[in-house]
Amino acid sequence: MTELTIPPDADGDRAAQLVQEHVEVGDVVEVQSKEWADDSQDFDIEATVTGFEPGYLELDDQPVDEGSVRYDELHTVVRVDSD
Repeated sequence: MTELTIPPDADGDRAAQLVQEHVEVGDVVEVQSKEWADDSQDFDIEATVTGFEPGYLELDDQPVDEGSVRYDELHTVVRVDSD
């Protein structure tokens, strides 16, 4: 397992670049959200990377907000397994 922590000052474009350097399509990853003041927006998801879309990391062929995650909401990406 390798872990990537997105710097707090990274915007969505920088986060996307870092994620694309860290994982590949087909990798199984665990993604965690930024630290939110209220827990309502927190997430911890394990899924397969299926694409690098403009604005979001596609997981398990799902659209954003239905399983995929916007780059600007990412805090940590852990590569659990790779093809």
